[in-house]
Amino acid sequence: MPSMANASEGGVGVGQKSNGVPSSAKNRSVEQSQSLARKASIAQQRRSLPIASELPQFLFNGGFCDGGKVIGITQPRRVAAVTVAKRVAEECGIELGQKVGYSIRFEDVTSRSTRIKYMTDGLLLRYSVILVDEAHERTVHTDVLLGLLKDVQRARSKYNTTQNNSDKVNGNYSAVSGKEGITHCPSYLKPCQGAKFFPLKLIIMSASLDARGFSEYFGGARAVHIQGRQYPVDILYTYDPVRDYLNAALITILQEEIESVERLVRERIRHLPLSSQNVVTVSIYSSLPSEQQMKVFRPPPPGCRKVILATNIAETSVTIPGIKYVIDPGVVKARDYSAKTGLESLVIVPTSKAQALQRSGRAGREGPGKCFRLYPESVFFELKDSTLPEIKRCNLSSIVLQLKALGIDDIIGFDFMDKPDRDSIKKSLEQLIALGALTDEYKLSDPVGQQMSRLPLDPIHSKAIILATQYNCLEEMLITVSMLSVESIFYSPHDKLEEAKVAWKRFSCLEGDHITLINVYRASVEFIEKSKIKESRVKAIEGNLKKWCRENFINNRSLRHAQDVHSQIRGHVQQMGLTVNSCGDDMLQFRRCLAASFFLNAALKQPDGSYRAMESGQRVQIHPSSMISGTKPDCVIYNELVQTNRPYLRYVTRIDPLWLPELAPQYYAAQT
Repeated sequence: MPSMANASEGGVGVGQKSNGVPSSAKNRSVEQSQSLARKASIAQQRRSLPIASELPQFLFNGGFCDGGKVIGITQPRRVAAVTVAKRVAEECGIELGQKVGYSIRFEDVTSRSTRIKYMTDGLLLRYSVILVDEAHERTVHTDVLLGLLKDVQRARSKYNTTQNNSDKVNGNYSAVSGKEGITHCPSYLKPCQGAKFFPLKLIIMSASLDARGFSEYFGGARAVHIQGRQYPVDILYTYDPVRDYLNAALITILQEEIESVERLVRERIRHLPLSSQNVVTVSIYSSLPSEQQMKVFRPPPPGCRKVILATNIAETSVTIPGIKYVIDPGVVKARDYSAKTGLESLVIVPTSKAQALQRSGRAGREGPGKCFRLYPESVFFELKDSTLPEIKRCNLSSIVLQLKALGIDDIIGFDFMDKPDRDSIKKSLEQLIALGALTDEYKLSDPVGQQMSRLPLDPIHSKAIILATQYNCLEEMLITVSMLSVESIFYSPHDKLEEAKVAWKRFSCLEGDHITLINVYRASVEFIEKSKIKESRVKAIEGNLKKWCRENFINNRSLRHAQDVHSQIRGHVQQMGLTVNSCGDDMLQFRRCLAASFFLNAALKQPDGSYRAMESGQRVQIHPSSMISGTKPDCVIYNELVQTNRPYLRYVTRIDPLWLPELAPQYYAAQT
């Protein structure tokens, strides 16, 4: 997914200067000192602060995992689940995946011995304690999870109360109290004969939470406030609002802007006195290749200070050492969705008080710090207390499908903490009916709907996977969906954009972007196989692949993630009994399959050269990054419709317009 917001911990974060003359011996000494300091810092934090990494260990040591029970901790972001799990394993001095592990979409680093498990979203029925961290972010999965957990907790509590009373009468009270568990599932879940569930303890955590709202939602649950900041942070405001936050903060919220700010910083540094030019500028955002992301964690060279330009990935998801100063521009790039047009957009909006507090908190992790807010103090008190929940501004099709799969038919009546817009729910139901996932009575269809709900994908992608067997192109569709499920595959540094475009032409296909993605994936697999012939060492092969990705301006981290996704989805479809077939280089059937599954995302060329999205009627353009943006085919299907400076179609493939009524008559017959 594209980067969404702000500048936080690394708004502009400046590390402490280090003095001295570099030498190999001294560098080793410095590294050893830093390692010892790191261990000392961890020990100090463990003594003073029961944060997301400490509270699970406290619960584990308190016996909450006795009898094979597991503590689950949810995080709103993949990177947070991974980094915190690694941190806890480091603190415990154990190998990741043993006592401590993590499970995120398409990646599971756990074992039978795992008792502290970090994860993103999901229904967590087998856990005795669940910690929902960073709850203030209010992602759509967090909100759905809270609604499900509330019902699960109520059902378990009711059952255990009944069971305890029964056992008292039978003189067997001590045999229960959570060890026998629940022998049936809550009513909205599928029957689980013989399954045993423990009483559920639920802990909602955040450094800046609207505790009252959460407490009321969970029936007056107790709110516990813990002093979380170890060091004071001075908050400084401007006298007047700053209009040009880009120039004032030298930090923004989009990849393109971050790159431009990085150039601007370097240009201005050259005009400073020589004594002030020892500044290292680094960036971090989600689509940046991982090897470049890791630069933010490296200490600055001796005598230098570090400036970090970041999106909201650094606001709560990761902790970067050495941050002393944070610049908060007071704005955030938020994703919005219109059910009427089907258009997703990223819009600049003011931050909430909760976000402002999160940002300032990043300056006080290791010592006293300062946060410079580029707005007057009066503006802070006018900000909303919390961020608008994602469930009120996103496409709900995936969520509705998953709830239907759980047996929850009354989506509108579901106990959401904040009710989503009725039009959004209605639109999602209509789309799922058109895809064949739901019947006309809004029930999960058999087998299509049940198969689609088993795949952790966007419903359109799930439908494409299921249909692909009929068109003898399941392998190609698996590759396509895997590549579409990760951050951008192509990496385009601003200073080498033309060079990148030349490299990408090696993979481009005039039929469309989906086939281009297949070409990239196949080329990488071929390169890996050739490397294995020459080199047997795994690290050497990985190094060769990184070099190949750099030369071709491919995001190595996204490519490896796509390979993992491909492997896991392939396992899913094989378990479902689908035959993995291939169309080879004959892409006609593949494009017909795209038309049959992406028919809701079709657009026709207009006389003026623009396109009309057939579902909404909106006038749109093919995104300039598309390999066929200059060819103007008569009809295309697209992966997503996004709004930047204008509405754009992203990931586009040409199709014959006559295929639509032929392959999707249930939709286009109704339209005519």
